[in-house]
Amino acid sequence: MNATPATLPEQLSLPARLEAILYLKGKPLSLGELAEIAGISRDEVELGLLTLMADYAHRNTALEIVQDGQRYGLQLRAGLSDLVQNLLPVDLSTAALRTLATIALKKRILQSELVELRGSGAYDHIKELLAQDFIERKRQSDGRSYWLSLSDKFHRTFAVKADELRPARRLSPPEAADPPLPVEALSVPPASDDDAWEAVSA
Repeated sequence: MNATPATLPEQLSLPARLEAILYLKGKPLSLGELAEIAGISRDEVELGLLTLMADYAHRNTALEIVQDGQRYGLQLRAGLSDLVQNLLPVDLSTAALRTLATIALKKRILQSELVELRGSGAYDHIKELLAQDFIERKRQSDGRSYWLSLSDKFHRTFAVKADELRPARRLSPPEAADPPLPVEALSVPPASDDDAWEAVSA
């Protein structure tokens, strides 16, 4: 499936647009893939990535831009993966957590749109999230896709209230004016909240 270039906010810089694409895709992308999604040339992508990588090199952040052969990705800095797994009371892969964060930001999203944003691997993430009861799925009444939404267990497990999530908007990855809800935002409730912890271990 070919990506459709999107009209982006003028105030969003090229590095920020590439950062949004890398986050939402959740996997390394080539210069050609980034150029096709962003609707710009490969040379512009390369320049934007160099700026973004230099920016991350000077940031005090848990994330970094990495190059794997001819592909570029956004991931946690080396040494932090174990920390995240220890902090999160759920047995979910990092990729599934990113997909869950995307659903949380949208609040309600079509499965077909989620797959377009996150790639074909989202099908496995959806199965993983359904198996652990973090999302609900209902067939679209006037189409062939499914509506995905957050479950009660999600709100019991993570310290994210429904009214704190931004209203859902249908946007292509680089078009998003607001950054996607990061994995770090799915913080767990205090240890004293017995009901929440029982929900996790159930």
